[in-house]
Amino acid sequence: MNFNEIDYFTKDFRRLSKKYKSLPDDLLEFKKVISGFPLGRGKHFIILTATETVKIMKARLFCRYLKGSSLRIIYAYYEKKQMIEFIEVYPKSEKSKEDRQRINNYLRNFK
Repeated sequence: MNFNEIDYFTKDFRRLSKKYKSLPDDLLEFKKVISGFPLGRGKHFIILTATETVKIMKARLFCRYLKGSSLRIIYAYYEKKQMIEFIEVYPKSEKSKEDRQRINNYLRNFK
C-alpha cells in the first residue's frame, strides 16, 4: 500500500505533532491497520463519499498522548492503485466536523 499526504494534511499534522508527542508513532500504527483493511472494520470507520475510483473515509486515529480520546483523520482510498492519500487530521476539541470544503476541493482537483 502506498501512502501520500496533501499539503494541508502535512501542515495540520506538524502542528498537532508539537502538541501530541506520540502522534507520529500513532500514525504509523494507523497505517499498519489500514494497510490490511483500507475501508476499516467496525464502528470507527465511515465512508463519506464514494465514486468509481476513490472512496473518502473518515476514521478515528487513536492517540496515546490523549489517553483514550482520539483524533479524526480523513483519507482517500484508491482501490485500483492500492494507494491511500491523507487529506485532514483534527481533534474533536478543535472542530466538530470534517472540512467539507477541503474534501470537495480535493475531489474537484482529482478529476
